[in-house]
Amino acid sequence: MERKTIAAIATCHNRKDKTLASLDALFKQKLSDDVQLDVYLVDDGSTDGTTEAVLQTYPQVKMISGDGNLFWNGGMRVAFGEALKADPDYYIWFNDDTDLYPNAVAKLLSTYQSLSDRGESESIVVGATCDPETGKLTYGGMVQSTWWHPLKFQLLQPSQDPQPCHTMNGNCVLIPQKVARLVGNLDPNFIHSTGDLDYGLRVRQVGGSVWLVPDYIGTCATHAKQEDYWENPDLTWRDRFKKATQAKGLPPREWKVFAQRHAGPFWLFYWVLPYIRLLFSAIRGGKMGSQINT
Repeated sequence: MERKTIAAIATCHNRKDKTLASLDALFKQKLSDDVQLDVYLVDDGSTDGTTEAVLQTYPQVKMISGDGNLFWNGGMRVAFGEALKADPDYYIWFNDDTDLYPNAVAKLLSTYQSLSDRGESESIVVGATCDPETGKLTYGGMVQSTWWHPLKFQLLQPSQDPQPCHTMNGNCVLIPQKVARLVGNLDPNFIHSTGDLDYGLRVRQVGGSVWLVPDYIGTCATHAKQEDYWENPDLTWRDRFKKATQAKGLPPREWKVFAQRHAGPFWLFYWVLPYIRLLFSAIRGGKMGSQINT
């Protein structure tokens, strides 16, 4: 029986308990004996003892140290880069706060195999996650939400069958060797949360496809709190603009790269659009300066 090798890659920073829980779920996957799972984990400057705890519990994990400034895209890019050197049969991206169901990896593999059997070998498959308390969809495959805006996406609700997507969140993604060789690593132009969207669109640019697997594959709570989000209308314009230009917001330089690459000939319009909306909303709301008490 031919052995399948899977490189599971993730990045973490100062959430030791969640990281250990996600690894516990990963190592409890119900896999056949012919599957070899290797884990590459970037610890991006944690000060809570994450590296020590992981190595004590899972000494087989390949730990890579970061300086604390990698964020999601940077950390995943470093881990992915190390895994690419081994050239495994598959790669799995997973978030360190995603708890996979026991059959998640098997479902990713079987879905890819069924797609490959019908001619979709250059595809990646995405798993949808739900909130552990509400059961509502949190991350997964994404489709263009409106005909006129090429950069506006919404989550796709999983069904009983695989569904095609335009792109995806990077919380749980299976990438076959063939696609990884075509597309390569995550783009260093991106800091935090745009790299996964870009990767999914790049897969489609080289003739590949993105598919959402049936049903949910695990749980993951929504990361950002409303009060921390740059589009929160209750913040002052100054605070919203500051959040928008930070790594976890919508930094203009990386958004420009994304728009130029994926928005077509009118990319300039789509690049400036969110910042124009931010300015107009501030003018309408009268929040150019200090917070208005309501």
